[in-house]
Amino acid sequence: MTMSETEALKRITHLIGHEYWTGTAERTAPVFNPATGEITGRVDLASKELVDEVVRRSSKAAKRWGATSMTRRGRVLFAFRELLNANKEQIAEIITAEHGKTVADALGEVTRGLEVVEFACGIPHLLKGGHSENVSTSVDSYSLLQPLGVVGVISPFNFPAMVPMWFVPIAVAAGNAVILKPSEKDPSAVNAIAELWRRAGLPEDVVNVVHGDKEAVDALLDNREVKAISFVGSTPIARYVYERGTANGKRIQALGGAKNHMLVLPDADLELAADAAVSGGFGSAGERCMAVSVVLATESIADELVAMIAERVRTLKTGNGVGANDMGPIVTEQSRDRIAGYIAAGAEAGASLVIDGREGPFHGDPKGFFVGPTLFDHVSTDMSIYTDEIFGPVLAVVRVSGFEEGLGLINSNAYGNGSVIFTNDGGAARRFEVEVQTGMVGINVPVPVPMAYYSFGGWKDSLFGDSHAHGTEGVHFYTRSKTVTRRWPDPSARGLQLGFPQNN
Repeated sequence: MTMSETEALKRITHLIGHEYWTGTAERTAPVFNPATGEITGRVDLASKELVDEVVRRSSKAAKRWGATSMTRRGRVLFAFRELLNANKEQIAEIITAEHGKTVADALGEVTRGLEVVEFACGIPHLLKGGHSENVSTSVDSYSLLQPLGVVGVISPFNFPAMVPMWFVPIAVAAGNAVILKPSEKDPSAVNAIAELWRRAGLPEDVVNVVHGDKEAVDALLDNREVKAISFVGSTPIARYVYERGTANGKRIQALGGAKNHMLVLPDADLELAADAAVSGGFGSAGERCMAVSVVLATESIADELVAMIAERVRTLKTGNGVGANDMGPIVTEQSRDRIAGYIAAGAEAGASLVIDGREGPFHGDPKGFFVGPTLFDHVSTDMSIYTDEIFGPVLAVVRVSGFEEGLGLINSNAYGNGSVIFTNDGGAARRFEVEVQTGMVGINVPVPVPMAYYSFGGWKDSLFGDSHAHGTEGVHFYTRSKTVTRRWPDPSARGLQLGFPQNN
């Protein structure tokens, strides 16, 4: 690449105090258009010193914002909601340009994030605390929910808009200042959203955007002024974030990886199940932590179900995310090659490769990072295509004898993010929802992502920390409680009482 070409690339930098950073970055990283394979920009990577300076600024802002009335905070949230809704198409286009998912899929992502903003607009009701009169004679007791101060959000590449909005609106509504570190693979959507916070009237430094890699992450984890961290990413990194953050006295909610199973019983509507397997497995090119990656097909219907899934997969078009395609490219060349490696390993291990997504055809630039939808049958549980989170458009069919074996496989898996069952048997469905060891459960739905007023999160190696995202658990995560016991002076209560106080 020539110097003139380098200078022509878009610079993506930090947004601090509503202003773009004007310093010189010692390190940068390339940002690609995955549909063409071209570098479209370079993102500045923050140093530890810059992160620490942003924390200092955020700490001052947190004190001011935490003392701001909930009425004023609410007005900012409502204004932000209107701006986000008015600009969602433009943000979707930014996501497609850097992530690769189709514009329709990107628009759906922004819309689901918007639902959390709408939930946050009603947060005063959830911050009321409780009150008990006369817990003892003339003594009242009540609780307060107060902000933590400065909190950090470290978000992944696969949902560059939605995942930050799982956390930031609730943290802001609760009175905290937020430092947001997006993925360096597709950083521009977060900047566009942060600009809307400024236009909504949010005071400077209440939401700051710092781009970076491991150095920035470690700086957030180590700085004692950052009281909590929300993270979404792979399980090894989630575990690392949890262990390093808690060692530094922080609250941590670290959402990790997944291996989501779909159990199909013989009485299920197979047309519906086949639609769900394709929709849940190949949306966003499988780069979803809630993607269906394993179909547990009972033996009596397995042949029929696999044939129906294959028929649907063959109708999908893979290509440019802005074209009339069902799937866009993979986010990076390295991710594409890793997924292709798993496909090769599955075939070599003896699984039946029904549809090979490496072969195309692809409706886009030949230099794009494409892998088409891939379907395996007769997969065994010792194969890497079953054990590992591939994070790509690879669907593995494992044949099981029935409900008991299927439930046992799900519960023995290291991950516990989501699981679904397809059946018309109410008793089987109820038993599944009670006994399955995953945090999110679907019954005859492919992707059981909760609405904003419920909470998102898994079990086992899919979550490190006690709190799930958004909903009431999100509100609790970004606040701390204080209980007050109060009695106003009364002449009749005067006098020394050295004994342990008793409730009367």
